[in-house]
Amino acid sequence: MRSLAPNGLARAAVRFKPASFAGTFVALLMSALIVAACGTLLETGVRASVPAQRYAKAPVVAAADQSARVVTDTVDGPEETTYPLPDTARVDAGLAAKAARAPGVEAAVADFTFPVRQSSTSSSALTGHGWGSHAFTGTALSAGAAPRTGEVALDAAAARTAKAHVGDTVALETAAGRAEFRVSGLARAGAGDTAGAGKAAGGGATAWFADAEAPALSGHPGKAEAIAVLAKDGADTGALATAVEKALTGSGAQVLTGDDRGEVEDHGLAYAKENLTALGGSFGGIATLVAVFTAAGTVALSVGQRTREFALLRAVGATPRQIRRAVASEALLVAPLAGVLGCLPGIGLAHWWFGQLKDRGAVPQAVELHVSWIPLVAAVGTGLLTALGAGWIAGRRPARIKPGQALAEASVERLRPGVIRTVLGVAALGGGSALAGVAASTAGADAANASLGVVMLFMLAVALLGPLVARLCAALFGLLLRGGDASASLAAANSRTNSRRLASAITPIVLAMAFASTLVFMHTSESKVSADQLREGITADHVVTDPAGLPTGAADRAARAPGVDAAVSLLETQVLVPVDSGGETSLQATATQGISGSGAELAKVQDLDVRGGSLDRVGAGRIAIDKTLATAAKVQVGDRLPLYLPDGTKARPEVAAVYGRGLGLAAVTMDRASLAGHVTSGFDGTLLVRGGDVGPLAALGKVTDASGYAVAQSADSELGAWSNYMMAAVLGGFAAVAAVNTLVMTVLDRRRELTVLRLVGSTRRQVLRMLRWESLLVSAAGVALGTAIALITLTPMMRGMTGESPYIPPLLYGTFAASAVCLGLLAVTLPARAALRDREG
Repeated sequence: MRSLAPNGLARAAVRFKPASFAGTFVALLMSALIVAACGTLLETGVRASVPAQRYAKAPVVAAADQSARVVTDTVDGPEETTYPLPDTARVDAGLAAKAARAPGVEAAVADFTFPVRQSSTSSSALTGHGWGSHAFTGTALSAGAAPRTGEVALDAAAARTAKAHVGDTVALETAAGRAEFRVSGLARAGAGDTAGAGKAAGGGATAWFADAEAPALSGHPGKAEAIAVLAKDGADTGALATAVEKALTGSGAQVLTGDDRGEVEDHGLAYAKENLTALGGSFGGIATLVAVFTAAGTVALSVGQRTREFALLRAVGATPRQIRRAVASEALLVAPLAGVLGCLPGIGLAHWWFGQLKDRGAVPQAVELHVSWIPLVAAVGTGLLTALGAGWIAGRRPARIKPGQALAEASVERLRPGVIRTVLGVAALGGGSALAGVAASTAGADAANASLGVVMLFMLAVALLGPLVARLCAALFGLLLRGGDASASLAAANSRTNSRRLASAITPIVLAMAFASTLVFMHTSESKVSADQLREGITADHVVTDPAGLPTGAADRAARAPGVDAAVSLLETQVLVPVDSGGETSLQATATQGISGSGAELAKVQDLDVRGGSLDRVGAGRIAIDKTLATAAKVQVGDRLPLYLPDGTKARPEVAAVYGRGLGLAAVTMDRASLAGHVTSGFDGTLLVRGGDVGPLAALGKVTDASGYAVAQSADSELGAWSNYMMAAVLGGFAAVAAVNTLVMTVLDRRRELTVLRLVGSTRRQVLRMLRWESLLVSAAGVALGTAIALITLTPMMRGMTGESPYIPPLLYGTFAASAVCLGLLAVTLPARAALRDREG
């Protein structure tokens, strides 16, 4: 009985039949890869920080809270959720004087940063600062004197562009308008001015203004980006921060030290943390479920393929406990090694993905990928638990039934699925159908979230009801095969008889097709609606843009040009709008345009497709919004819509109009004056002109027509598609590998069957043709089911988000389907050729 010791059985099985465990090993390795990669990105999002650069010499910084906060009631009590603001929130510049009186403070300087345009050239941008910041940035004069009111100090790049020297006069444009300034001096930018927030506002060149004049020039009188606090010699940073916090009590300012100062400089850090956390958490959770789901199916298939072995072991005296322990020991032998080896490419995938996010500007360059043992242990542990659980479930029946009955069942496949499995599968099917109805009745993020549950529940239903689904598919597709030659008829008969084997092969293909189609066609659908709305919504004859922002008063200058009927400039940004999400309130970042003219003038250059109210009423305290946003926020014409302006200021404007083209154009339209004081850059980004000639407009920026502008905007939106395609590639690629892995395992397990077919007279060609027909049946069934799940998921999602049906490009869909078929044929043909060659040899 020593040979029947559990670990001995497991070691013998792995040693003498390694092919039986190769597929399990690959599935668990891929599972660990996915979990390790997503876990690493999640941990990086949680731990992400950037070292202080501009404020490196200021040990303490006081700044406004850069987040909007929403408190919701939960079962565990009130829960606060933070959302990063679209723009910089500012503090009262007068707090510098209060902070300076705190013990241990050498000086407290209000910091001002804002964009500046040189009037001499249409797209020459500068970054403006108050001169007082030189105390902590290291900036020093190289010629002349510090600027006073009406004066400016320039660095070498700015002076060279303006062709100005000390004593000359330069024309500059700021949020306060165009004015001339005397060049008081030339300065060398210090380390704090050549890094961090300094370059976020304008370009590489820098200009310094008098501290008394800088707040007005920035467009935010009395406000500063932050208060930089310098310490006296020997002062402790912690004690200094406590003293400053006490001095600023009641002001609402946050007192920051260490790497927390970096978040004030780099506003993109908050969005990077949110994106990484969502990518590693939300997508990582889905990817982990898919990985576990697929790996469990592969483990169960591997155990199920050895039912005959377990029956023989039971017949020669092995106890149920020994069988169960053998299966568990096999998992312990295979899963940890597969998990460890899978973590290595997982870390590589995380590094590559993180680098791509950096290259696309989604993550600040100063943020580093954080790799620790936590996600790696989670990846190995997940694989081990999956292998143990799936092996235990699959081996439970062979270990439990009587030896004689085990031998009988091992020779013929069970036709009736288990009761528990059937009940759970029907419940998942009903839940998916119900959730699809919920998704169809909601809008915006709620529709997307509900649809995500739809695809997961239907995938679970396919897995649980796999044998029944496979038998149904075999019956339907078998009707076509039975009309073919002997190989096709044999393939149809095999498929009907071995529905469990067929289900194991179909499920990964369904998974790959459903997830890849949902993610990719969600983007194609949204992009098509957005492009159509943009193309139909821009009715202007000319569109003027400038990457540095349009000159001050561009709309007025254009309106005075000969033949111009209307000219409206747009200040483009985002606001946060409270929307209902699953019964809870969340803040949705919403594209917003501030218009320079009236709603009537806007209607001449932009067709928003007004569904209710009138654009004529848009003005101070009154806005127009997109119909999808109105549904999500549960407001209509005449209601007040609470929202957060870009810098976090709360407002409750009245909804004056609801329109239908908010996806291609902005979802919120408001007057420019209500928006300008709450953004960093007061320069408009787009000018829409009706009538007139191109010539006079060329001095304002780059001029194109509506179709050219629509093409450019569509090209920019393609950058956002990258994340969807990446997620589709990861999930679809993983599922495709799982499908190939399963098909290879199935073919290798059928070597005895293939040999018998050769012995009874079938030619090698006939056997291969039979396998190809089976592969086509599996691929066609998987593609059909995956497509059906994707359509059931996408239809309510896109109707809720865009009001339109999904758009599925035929060529792209054909590529997906053809890839599934080709992979299936290769995964069956190659191992079958090898198996037949070995037997014949």
